Amino acid sequence: MELHQLRYFVAVADSGNFTRAAEHCLVAQPSLSQQVIKLEKELGQPLFDRLGRRVQLTEAGRALYDRAVSILADVDEAKRRVVDVGESGVGEVHVGAIPTIAPYLLPAVFKQFHRRFPNASPVLHENLTEATIGGVVAGQLDVGLLAMPIENDQLVVETLGHDELLLVTSADHPLADKQRVTMADVAEQPFVLLSETHCLGEQIVSFCGHQSCRPLVSCHSAQLLTVQELVALGHGVSLIPRMAAVMDRSRTRKYRSLHGARPSRTLALVWHKHRHRSPLVMAFQEMVRAAAGRLGQAE
Repeated sequence: MELHQLRYFVAVADSGNFTRAAEHCLVAQPSLSQQVIKLEKELGQPLFDRLGRRVQLTEAGRALYDRAVSILADVDEAKRRVVDVGESGVGEVHVGAIPTIAPYLLPAVFKQFHRRFPNASPVLHENLTEATIGGVVAGQLDVGLLAMPIENDQLVVETLGHDELLLVTSADHPLADKQRVTMADVAEQPFVLLSETHCLGEQIVSFCGHQSCRPLVSCHSAQLLTVQELVALGHGVSLIPRMAAVMDRSRTRKYRSLHGARPSRTLALVWHKHRHRSPLVMAFQEMVRAAAGRLGQAE
């Protein structure tokens, strides 16, 4: 049983005539008649009494008619909903992001998205890199916001720009007012770091290694805000993404660029290379690109 057969059947029942039904359905009358006959053969019963040029539903036809009308209405409604998602801005966009990006880049994007698509909802899934990649691969997330490097052949990886890592010290730290601070100065200081389950923690250790120094880690934390608070209390120094630093209004900390080698991380937007992206998802991605661009211009 095919949908077009049901449409032809309902059209014949409504018009009482094969010719008028064919005109309504914009098909040739012999083709329409043939499909109705196929439907009758499949069901094993005649659906119409042929009375010259007129037709009337048989008992079997009457039994099918209401269900056919309901089925076709459901199909049309499903099509309308799909169109709504694409054109009217109705639906959800599931966004994965690591904790060192999500609170700093996404709130403004979500606000802009809500303004443009009031009937749509961005849904944030904040998690570490591995879980975010897994969510995109599995189709649970439409897009992911991560930091490079990212290696997965099922993903499209688009770099969004660089986010400088700034030195953060307590406001009264000896390095806070030094004219130029180099990595050699920092190497002598105790470090407060994110735990290495966070890619940022790994990246900072890697950067220090490339500068031939090993950070003297005084403590680890799972939260960037905790790192900032520990620095303010004098437990050590750290490297903090610029996007987090510009949102810090506390006077207990000072941020500055390192002289010479300036560490940074590369931000990336990822999505599954073989999964469909709705217009809503693509609109969200454009907003993320614009927000990341503004971040780069602010440096």
